[in-house]
Amino acid sequence: MAADLAQKLVDTFSGLQAWQYGRELIVFIISMMPVLELRGGLIAASLLGLSPLKSYIIAIIGNIIPVPFILLFINRLLLWMRRSRLRWLNSFANWLYGKVDKHKGQIEKYGFWGLVLFVGIPLPGTGAWTGCLIASVLNMDRKRAALATLIGVFMASIIMMLVSFGIIGNIIR
Repeated sequence: MAADLAQKLVDTFSGLQAWQYGRELIVFIISMMPVLELRGGLIAASLLGLSPLKSYIIAIIGNIIPVPFILLFINRLLLWMRRSRLRWLNSFANWLYGKVDKHKGQIEKYGFWGLVLFVGIPLPGTGAWTGCLIASVLNMDRKRAALATLIGVFMASIIMMLVSFGIIGNIIR
């Protein structure tokens, strides 16, 4: 699924490849996006033929840039969405809270290390975005949540490097 979605995004942003650092920009943008995050960014980098080291650095930077903003503003945004008169905003906020409820037990039980593992094990529905969302809703200390997320991002990036440039990289070449 992530490989298919990464390929579609690479195709969508294909016009950027004409720029001097267009392929790198595509990886950066995909790595910042919720859902795919650095998993998708590293798969896209492999599809685009970028070097593993360059891809690794770009994907990590792209994935961690949203973290402080999520930790600082997501609670206010969710509260505003829940109070909105627009039903689709209410529904989306409720969906996000449902996602938090689904995973919060793991993080509440294990705290800091639970968040590290949640962000660091690259499974569908996990990652920096969801981890920060859960940490914010649980009112975890922002500095500790940011550190746990950063450690988790590094952990996920190592796993995904092996997958993207090892297993998947050998399949698509």
